[in-house]
Amino acid sequence: MPWHPSLSVGIEMIDEQHKQWFDKAEALFDAGRKGQAKEYIGELLQFLDDYTKKHFADEERYMLKINYPGYDEQKKAHTAFIGQLKKLREDYDTSGGSLTVIIQANKMVIDWLTKHISNMDKKIGDFVREK
Repeated sequence: MPWHPSLSVGIEMIDEQHKQWFDKAEALFDAGRKGQAKEYIGELLQFLDDYTKKHFADEERYMLKINYPGYDEQKKAHTAFIGQLKKLREDYDTSGGSLTVIIQANKMVIDWLTKHISNMDKKIGDFVREK
């Protein structure tokens, strides 16, 4: 699941951070193909926990700076994702990396990277270009 230019928001800082997400997602899928997803999922969850907070804070600060009208909707989506990630981390810690957790992590990452970026983040770039 490599990053593709069609997913570009058009704001370098955001695009570069998204690319790092895609690199980690690609590593998860590669680990799954090699039968090593269980070992990698803990590392991915730690990355997502740390990196998501930084990325969301950067993105939210940027949206406030440009007076982006969709800020509240984005903030809600970010908060929901952090909650999903926390639950997934708890499930991982409880199960020790069960197949269900691996599947949930895959789905969550794919959904976020494709749907959120395409449907919400791209609107930030559109707003900037229209200003």
